[in-house]
Amino acid sequence: MDDIASDLRLPPTPRLRVAFVHPDLGIGGAERLVVDAAVGLRARGHAVAVFTSHHDPTHCFAETRDGSLPVVVRGDWLPRSIGGKAVVLCAIVRSLYLACTMLLFESKDFDVLIVDQLSISLPILRFSAARILFYCHFPDKLLAKRESFIKKLYRIPFDLMEEITTRMADCIVVNSNFTRQIFKDAFPSIKVNPKVLYPAIRIEAYNATGGSTKDFRKHLKNKTILVSINRFERKKNIALAIQAFSTLRETCKDDWDKLVLVVAGGYDTRVAENVEHLDELNSAASGIGLRTVVTKSLDALEVGNAQVIFLPSFDEEHRTFLLAEALCLIYTPTNEHFGIVPVEAMYAGLPVVAANSGGPLESIVDGVTGFLREPEPGAFAEAISILVKGPSNKIEIGKAGKQRVLDKFTLDAFTTQLERHLEVLFLEFNWDATWAFIMVVFVAPAVLLMSVFVALLVFGK
Repeated sequence: MDDIASDLRLPPTPRLRVAFVHPDLGIGGAERLVVDAAVGLRARGHAVAVFTSHHDPTHCFAETRDGSLPVVVRGDWLPRSIGGKAVVLCAIVRSLYLACTMLLFESKDFDVLIVDQLSISLPILRFSAARILFYCHFPDKLLAKRESFIKKLYRIPFDLMEEITTRMADCIVVNSNFTRQIFKDAFPSIKVNPKVLYPAIRIEAYNATGGSTKDFRKHLKNKTILVSINRFERKKNIALAIQAFSTLRETCKDDWDKLVLVVAGGYDTRVAENVEHLDELNSAASGIGLRTVVTKSLDALEVGNAQVIFLPSFDEEHRTFLLAEALCLIYTPTNEHFGIVPVEAMYAGLPVVAANSGGPLESIVDGVTGFLREPEPGAFAEAISILVKGPSNKIEIGKAGKQRVLDKFTLDAFTTQLERHLEVLFLEFNWDATWAFIMVVFVAPAVLLMSVFVALLVFGK
């Protein structure tokens, strides 16, 4: 009977040759997802490589630097902007160059291509022998700024091409139910219903790190740490964390002197917004009477007198320390696509105070693993005050948060679901994607020429 049962059992997932195609392999939520997915598939026996236009060994996740994942960089010599403008156009050129080199040198080397962020390369990559899965973090057309009529005009061809090229993927996956609905509203011509694949964290990696090997507490003794972790971008609404922290002067008068806010996150000196926004936040905090410091390390002497500590481009040791020692995570983005940081915090046993919209509605259970509040200082301060005045609440909420991560957001569960999507690529044929590909072959040259003409005409972003 055992032999018969063995014969009837489905074979394991075939080992695939998988290439990830990502525009800029730095430090961020999208990059963390790509790296985790690649590591997860490789652990299952799949052959994996990552292709990108930029990878800085001093500003990246360890797995892309220590040899855990093979990384191929092409096109980094191409400009990221022209005089600080035409960023989108330059990103497209870099993406197309990367796709062309892959088609030239690796057209038959991979069974599956997993592409994210930029879909513009899909028409080229479809000429390869691989099936394509496109992971949409959020429609780019909804992230673009359109302050003027000229900018709106400039974006028309790019928005059109995004919808047409995204449609060409054999399988489309999004990071949350929230993003799926946004995707369907943004791209009405795409009739395929995207699949949801929640980002995850590698439990083993977090368990292996243990405590920080550095004594970051020496200048923060007797301090209660509140932490905000986000890239230094305006859309992340980090100012809300600073404003809510300032409000604690009134709601937590007895504890105010021992409170400190650490604003940590991804920061790249090549990105003008990162540099500008850090300066803006520092000025805003100083402007409301908070003592601030910008530092590369928490063991710097000057942090001892600061109430708000800005920690750009913090490393894994700092992350480990903050997630282990903070009272709570203050997560400020509104309508965030998913947000992996709250998941990391919950696994570390941190309560999360987040805006009651977007992905956090699916990751956080209000009143159980954290608090979901309106994105305004008073509401956030009220939730934080509960923890400041009753720090023992952290234990119960932290346990619930960690269990939720173990139930829903482990890398093992993520990889299993991803493998299922990859299997379906070879079992189903997407006629809509094929039709879109045919359309692009005829329409794309005209649209690209128009894009270049408009870009040269207005020389906008």
